Amino acid sequence: MKTEKLTREALTAYAAENREAFEALLKDFVEIPSVSVDPTKKSAIRENAKLAADVIRRFGGESRILETDGHPIVAGAWGKNPLWPTVTVYNHLDVQPASIETEPWKTEPFTFTKQGDRYFGRGTTDDKGPALTALYGIKAALDAELPVNLRVLWEFEEEIGSPSFEKAIAAHADLLATDSVLVSDTIWIARGKPACPAGLRGLQGFLFTLETGETDQHSGVCGGAARNPMAELMKLVAECFDATTGRVKIPGFYDDVVPPTKKELEDFRRSGFTVAGFKKDHLFKSLRTKDALDLMKRIWAQPTFEIHGMVGGYTGPGVKTVIPPSAEVKVSCRLVPNQTGEKIAKLVTKFVKSKNKDVVVHVKNRLDPYQGKTEGPLAEAVKRSMKFGFKREPVFVREGGSIGAVVTMEKVLKCPVIFLGLSLPEHGYHAPNENFDWEQASGGMASFTRYFAEVASLGKPSKLAKPGPRPAKPAKKVAKKGKK
Repeated sequence: MKTEKLTREALTAYAAENREAFEALLKDFVEIPSVSVDPTKKSAIRENAKLAADVIRRFGGESRILETDGHPIVAGAWGKNPLWPTVTVYNHLDVQPASIETEPWKTEPFTFTKQGDRYFGRGTTDDKGPALTALYGIKAALDAELPVNLRVLWEFEEEIGSPSFEKAIAAHADLLATDSVLVSDTIWIARGKPACPAGLRGLQGFLFTLETGETDQHSGVCGGAARNPMAELMKLVAECFDATTGRVKIPGFYDDVVPPTKKELEDFRRSGFTVAGFKKDHLFKSLRTKDALDLMKRIWAQPTFEIHGMVGGYTGPGVKTVIPPSAEVKVSCRLVPNQTGEKIAKLVTKFVKSKNKDVVVHVKNRLDPYQGKTEGPLAEAVKRSMKFGFKREPVFVREGGSIGAVVTMEKVLKCPVIFLGLSLPEHGYHAPNENFDWEQASGGMASFTRYFAEVASLGKPSKLAKPGPRPAKPAKKVAKKGKK
């Protein structure tokens, strides 16, 4: 092992030496529009998978494109020593849609644009930039001859809920066997304030549809007699949750929620999170609360009921006085441990039917929540590695978003999953003008390399922590006499 290549100074020099190559590679990846939700982009995703497999080989690894029922998965491997621990780094290379014609992009979303130390383009931070940062960390670990087997697992369906992922990795479980997984697809509190998720919220999507006629009808001729599907769905949504407070009104919705522990709340308070910073990073003019701790609990530790869009009626200029024949509301619930999408889907469907029997509930994409790890050798390794790369120890918070592959990897590969994210709120996950920057990339290269060294020092895989138990479900409430 060449320890002289593992100092902070050596890795800072290494990052600087590779900066131009990193930026060129990120350009190649960003300019392939690997939009997984768009069926017209299948060839682009295939092109990106081929590029990814080729890049792994260029970095001295073995690569395979694993076919699935949907988009492919790319697997890369360096080292096969059975006496060494094996670390797999997971990222996704599919991206959200983007259009300069319909969104306020200042640059072409699928043209890599460098402005000083910032890199603009769809996928720069979610998740191609972090994936390539990890790859350069792997290269540095190989140069240092660390006694650790390294793997990458790059998915192309994360943005659509990973529908083919579980079946695919189960079919290739022997090939993908690993002792632990490191995920780099999460967001810090703010620049200079690194954070690791101690949990991910889950997701359950729905479409509510209502059809009361066949064509638009004149509101003067039919108004008052005709049912208005848009109005009825608006009423239904108001019955599901309080739009002012966000409180969900569906019976049983909160029954399985496990509140954050005292230690978690202490970490929340120490995270450096501010209401003003959150508003600025996400361009909000106002929020539901001005209390920082309440806001953190809302975005990390509480479930939600959100409306994403409504379809129906006339949407052109001016007012067209028609009563539409049908309407649709797009809905999702973010879930927290110990909730499940299956149970929430049943509760929502039953409630909607009790309020309006004619509304059809279409249960859509589902991702169960994940309880992360804050203790043990891998959690400590991440803490030391991020402090090494960014000169500040991370705090363990929760992540408001969902990564379906995380629960799947722990279940199928039977190994612990830990997080080393690099993105910042200002990087614009899923937003116009998405960007990444060199400060996060260079610090990330050092952090990944140090993490691989930390795991190598743990020795045989038996020393690594295995997945821990899920938090206990809260005791069921016993109804008091005389109460329903």
